[in-house]
Amino acid sequence: MAIFDLPLPELERYLPEVDEPADFDAFWEATLDEARGFDFPPQVTPVETGLSLVDVLDVTFAGFAGQPIKAWLVRPAGSSDRALPAVVEYIGYGGGRGLPIERLAWASAGYAHLVMDTRGQGSTWSIGATPDPVGSDAAYPGYMTRGILDPSSYYYRRLITDAVRAVDAVRALPGVDPARVAVTGGSQGGGVTLAAAGLAGDLVAAMPDVPFLTHYRRALDLTDEYPYQEIVQYLKNHRDQEAAVFRTLAYHDGLSFARRATAPALFSVGLRDTTCPPSTVFAAYNHYGTLADERPPTEIAVYPYNMHEGGQAFQLSRQIAWLNALPS
Repeated sequence: MAIFDLPLPELERYLPEVDEPADFDAFWEATLDEARGFDFPPQVTPVETGLSLVDVLDVTFAGFAGQPIKAWLVRPAGSSDRALPAVVEYIGYGGGRGLPIERLAWASAGYAHLVMDTRGQGSTWSIGATPDPVGSDAAYPGYMTRGILDPSSYYYRRLITDAVRAVDAVRALPGVDPARVAVTGGSQGGGVTLAAAGLAGDLVAAMPDVPFLTHYRRALDLTDEYPYQEIVQYLKNHRDQEAAVFRTLAYHDGLSFARRATAPALFSVGLRDTTCPPSTVFAAYNHYGTLADERPPTEIAVYPYNMHEGGQAFQLSRQIAWLNALPS
């Protein structure tokens, strides 16, 4: 794929206006207050994996509406007597938490690594174990249009709430330093990382990798790729619902979450990415932390020849080095 978006110098300056509802903060404050009212302590079960250098715990915590959400906690073996810094990871579109053996890098680097399952997903490229018990009006196949006619019923309201509650949960686990929690994820997980960075508070770092779920209008105008195409296909049939759809998306746009973030951030982008166009990533990057009292330090790793795969292991290596170098 040739470069199809703005030239890099223009991407670096790209700062679009944000279509943000006046009650955006009130909406999310009420959502999270309601979710925290269903609180129960995280349930933890040790898992035998045959791996001698890590310990694995099967974690269940209270997500949206108190609904149980699964996660893995992977940490260095024999480290339960130490309060480790933690990395909470969110998974890409269609995937679930997978198997613990697939998630060893952060524990190998000395972190407690909470891998959050993705409600209702986990039947395409990695397995999941968390159902989404909430129904939906008419929707295009996938997750992007489930409940999209009302911000309160939208699928991503539930998933984003789960993500914030995952931060709450890891802070409550023994052997974790609650003051040293970072969030990360790629694609859908990158978009959810932006949401957590804007909502969870007191994070030490955010690492959104080729983030999805941001700057929706431009994404829909630029790309024919899925999952954004799900919204296009829905509106192709539901021609009279455009205003309602974009009203809902405005409450869930990574641009608005990014503006509210206060933690240092390391982004990544592929300049040939047709799934999450580069301008949508740079829009979030350039808006990141702009509503904070003091804008946090930010960096972006640019992969000029890559599509949505981005930097893969190169980026993970960079994330580990970057996070290790932050002041403790």
